[in-house]
Parts: sequence; structure tokens; C-alpha cells
Amino acid sequence: MAPKSLPLVLEVAGHEVSISHPEKVFFPEIGFTKGDLVNYYTAVAGPLMTAMGDRPVLLQRFPDGPGGSSFFQKRVPERRPEWLQTLVVSTPNGTKSEALVAADLAHVLWAVNLACLGFHVWPYRAADPEHTDELRIDLDPGPGVTFEMVREAAGVTHALLDELGMAGRPKTTGNRGIHIYVRLQPHWDSIQVRAAAVALARELERRRPELITAAWWKEERGTRVFVDFNQNAPHKTIFGAWSVRARPGGQVSTPFRWDELPVVHPDSLTVRNVPGRVAEGGDPWAAGDAQSLDPLLELSRLDRERGLEDAPWPPVYPKMPGEPPRVAPSRARTPKD
Repeated sequence: MAPKSLPLVLEVAGHEVSISHPEKVFFPEIGFTKGDLVNYYTAVAGPLMTAMGDRPVLLQRFPDGPGGSSFFQKRVPERRPEWLQTLVVSTPNGTKSEALVAADLAHVLWAVNLACLGFHVWPYRAADPEHTDELRIDLDPGPGVTFEMVREAAGVTHALLDELGMAGRPKTTGNRGIHIYVRLQPHWDSIQVRAAAVALARELERRRPELITAAWWKEERGTRVFVDFNQNAPHKTIFGAWSVRARPGGQVSTPFRWDELPVVHPDSLTVRNVPGRVAEGGDPWAAGDAQSLDPLLELSRLDRERGLEDAPWPPVYPKMPGEPPRVAPSRARTPKD
């Protein structure tokens, strides 16, 4: 029997963090260990904390690495350091949980020690959970949609935001899509932000209906990029910037500059090269002020004047005011003659 390895004890942000079994291989295809994952998150700590600092996070844990089974953990364990910051969050049905707050790098590495590869982040800060300060535009590729199509949809989104006087910050998802974040002044709640996202998705579809769809029902999307407005519904999290995906190559959800859009590809941005990219080029999301949501809320108002109903909500949510029937068109009853 091999001797039990000693934990790696780190002093981080004024706290002591113990990393057990740092030699454990998490990504065998690239020879990347748990200790390497700690080093990765330490190397990108600046932009990482800019993106998700002081926000509650949902942990996706992979005890045996990305090739094994995983589970989501919203509640922090009972046994935890006294210094660990948490926040009570709710699910759509009202269930409450005590979630980890990414208060500093020590909190991140504490989660990494639990075999959390990446973080799913709430769109508000722990100090102000009533106000959503990020609009998240999820360009979701369905079957048959290529990454070139996602790139093109991102360009259309960039042009629309520019037209509205709004700045969007793009990132790869670490998989097949692109996310675009809009930093908001903390004046609006999640219901208003979702309404703005619905209006944005519909306007993008109007501009490029052969490429982009706002259709919630999969049977209506075709081979188009879906703008998933419901990623902005209350209590929704999204895979965080600089987080590591459970893919064999250790791909990272990586922020990039708009001028990189024609060449960026999610497969090429990994735990091996993203730290060097940050060291050389800095944080693409570092600059910029929080913005008003009003231009998109005006689009939402115009849609209502056109007689458009709210878009369907996910099935886990209660029936919402103004929502159309929550049933796929192919299963909807047709009125009898």
C-alpha cells in the first residue's frame, strides 16, 4: 500500500487552505493534477475575482475527475472553516440553501479541494441579492449548429448592443457556445432582466431569422442558434468566466476581446495556456462601467405594444403572469370546429 500523501497547506487571502492529495490526476489526457488545478486558479485569480468575486456560486464536484460521475452542490457542508462566507439562496420552488460566496481566492481553492472544477455563478452580489447586475446572453448551439454560426450570431449581438449604446463582454463557454455579459447598474430585479433578455432574443431573431431563434420549444428552432433568455430567470446560475470545464483537454470558459471573435475557438483555450494568455494580454473584461437596462426594456415595451405575450418559462417555475400556455406547439390541443 502506498503511503498516504500529506496535504498541501496554503496561506491565501489571510486564510489557511488545506489541499488534500494534490498529486491526484484530474485530467489524465494532459497529465493535470489537483495541485495543478490549484495553480491554475491562482494564476488567473485577478480576472477570476473581477468576474465572480462576492457572488454566490453553485459547485459541480467531480470526485474522480472529469471522466467520473459528478454532482451539483448548492449547500456548503456542515464541516467547514469558520471563515467561510455563505449566503442563503432560493430555488424556483422556494427551497432555501446556504451557498458558498466567492469572497476571495481562499474560498475558490477551498472548493477546488472538494474536487470542484468550475463554478456556476449567480448574477448578483451577496451584499445585494435583490438586484441583478448582469444580463447574460447565452448563444446556445443546437444539433447541426456549427461554431462558425455561433460566432456569426455573436457578431450580430455585438452590433445590436452597439446600436443600443450597450457594451457586451464575450466569453467562450468552454464547450460549443458563446456567452455575452452586460454589466448592469444594480437597479433592476431578475424579472426585469429576463424581460430584457426576451426582447433582445426576439430582436436578434427578427434581424437574422435564418441564423438566430428565440423559440423556447426545440421543435421550432431548426438548425439555428438559440438565444436562451431563460438563463436570466430568477435563481438561475451560469457557468462562470475562467472556470474549468469537465472535458478531457481541460477547456476553460475564457473571456476574449471582440476583435478576437473571428479566430477564437473554445477547444484551444485550456488550463495549460490560459494563464499565459492572461499574463501577456491581461483581463479582457477589466474595463467598463455598469450600464442601464433601459434600452432593452424599451424593446420589451414595444413588443408588448405589438401584442406579444411573455415567452415560456422553464418547467420548474410556477405559472407566471402573462405567460402563454406552457406546452409544446405539437402537443397543444387544437380547437374543435
